[in-house]
Amino acid sequence: MAWGAKRRGLAAQVVGADRDPASLRHALGAGMIDAVADAADAVQDADLVVLAVPVGELTGLADELAPRLDPRTVVTDVGSVKRSVVERVGWGIPRFVGGHPMAGGEQSGAAAATPDLFEGATCLLTPTERTDPTALQAVERLWHALGATVVRMDAAVHDEIVAAVSHLPHLAACALVNTVAGSDPSGRTLPFAAGGFRDMTRIAASSPELWRDICLMNRAPLLDALARYTTAVVRLRDLIEKGDGPGLLDEFARARDVRRSLREGAR
Repeated sequence: MAWGAKRRGLAAQVVGADRDPASLRHALGAGMIDAVADAADAVQDADLVVLAVPVGELTGLADELAPRLDPRTVVTDVGSVKRSVVERVGWGIPRFVGGHPMAGGEQSGAAAATPDLFEGATCLLTPTERTDPTALQAVERLWHALGATVVRMDAAVHDEIVAAVSHLPHLAACALVNTVAGSDPSGRTLPFAAGGFRDMTRIAASSPELWRDICLMNRAPLLDALARYTTAVVRLRDLIEKGDGPGLLDEFARARDVRRSLREGAR
């Protein structure tokens, strides 16, 4: 976001705060930000503050920064769990707007940044009845300027959707990697992993801390998604066990058709 805002001239000054000094040095050297400060100083006199930390730390950071914020400051976040965040942060920061850009990669830190990450992406915003309308409009304008399509939705609905299309795939990738690695103590199998395995498991290389927090904070919707996924896996196992070729063909054809339909939509 910082680099995209700088490249597009969306901010007169971008100040970065990060617990990793190496990320700050990289961001400053690459021109992603104009200055560095600790979080408490960085938010003072800011027009807009973006909180981009693991979701388990988000509410604590918001509580810490709230007394330092100017009443006019708009605050948003990029966390992938929204219900608990907007309930907590929205009470302490009146001009808070919950946000979640549906884009990203498995790498983290400033060195993995790209200024056009959000071009063609979707950003989900989760306003409540307490959300300041002008703050919501400001955050929407920012995301539009970064190239994203903005969709507003209820925070609880958001958490159910991302449990299925974002959080569940990560668990599936993690389980697949650990299954293959655990059954291959000699290390002979993984060197032969080709495109299919690598494509399916790319996201397993993401931050463990980030995903631990996501799973714990979106527990109920994710457990529901896992139950449905387990049912689907058991069905495939049963079809293979029975030697049911037509049943397997139906499952594969249905999955193929749904997957192909995704190519027709926006990124």
